[in-house]
Amino acid sequence: MSSPPPKKSQERVFNHGFFQSAGLILPWLTPQELANVSLTCKTLHQIAHPITLHRSLDASRSFENLPIPFHNTLDQYPYSYFIYTASQIIPSSSSSLNRQFWGPNSTQSPAIPGSSSSGAGMGCAHDSMNRPGASWVSLVDESGCECEKCEKVSEDNVIGCPCMELEGDEGMGIMSECGPSCGCRLECGNRLSQRGIRVKLKIVRDVRKGWGLYAAQLIQRGQFVCEYSGELLTTKEARRRQQIYDELASNGHFSPALLVVREHLPSGNACLRINIDATRVGNIARFINHSCDGGSLSSVLVRSSGALVPRLCFFASKDIKEDEELTFSYGEIRVRPTGLKCFCGSSCCFGTLPSEHT
Repeated sequence: MSSPPPKKSQERVFNHGFFQSAGLILPWLTPQELANVSLTCKTLHQIAHPITLHRSLDASRSFENLPIPFHNTLDQYPYSYFIYTASQIIPSSSSSLNRQFWGPNSTQSPAIPGSSSSGAGMGCAHDSMNRPGASWVSLVDESGCECEKCEKVSEDNVIGCPCMELEGDEGMGIMSECGPSCGCRLECGNRLSQRGIRVKLKIVRDVRKGWGLYAAQLIQRGQFVCEYSGELLTTKEARRRQQIYDELASNGHFSPALLVVREHLPSGNACLRINIDATRVGNIARFINHSCDGGSLSSVLVRSSGALVPRLCFFASKDIKEDEELTFSYGEIRVRPTGLKCFCGSSCCFGTLPSEHT
């Protein structure tokens, strides 16, 4: 019979396996959990450090075409933690949205638990919308797509196809793009907002506003910047969450990212309502701050043929210089005059952020 390996050798094998497993587990931890683990021993601290660095270098976890870094010279927080989704999703359960891999040594970020990993975006949402009992919008007006008229155009051209319509509707543009029911591919000039983020952006910490989204290059007027992604909620759920967010925001240290989009239909008898919550699950659009003068971004409701729910997208409303902050108007209604303070700095600043009844 062979003698058992020396005790020290067994310990080395155990430690090697333990720390190797830690490198796979730690990227799933929240910042507080990661900080607690890094304090337990020197080796775990060494494993946790590159994870923190990696997170600060790309908020998108490689879901986007370009990395979107954090920049903070004000305090000890190197990044903001949230679950990333590049498109709108329908939450299956609250427990499935608490974790997401965010660390190095991954060629492709795992999909959000409970969501599709196909990257189909609104096509996935459309399938879920057909489930019995789902009622995510009050009313949806599906617009047709004259796909045979499409022409391939430059990415910088917003109105690049005859079947794209851009109209004013209470400060919001309306645009039609090709979608799942069209025979064209992603290269089609009428799928401008479906190709992901193609301009360099960064997230910068401000002493008064907190995190904000900034241009990391010159962005020309009319260029697509990003869409507002997050959880698609029923109106009932949106109102429930808003009550919770209002209580948390009462101390001035919590900024929810629940956005309600209302579009009045041509008949005037009803409106389309979409509730997008990017507070816990969203993309980099959650960092775009408000500006009372309308900001540098135009909000456009983009409909894709064959997709039930439109997407809220942002286009540059003017030439945006490198290092300039990206902002848009959250609205004009202020039902709470003593609400959160506005620090937009524009000449027409109201002093408080817009607010209304959800």
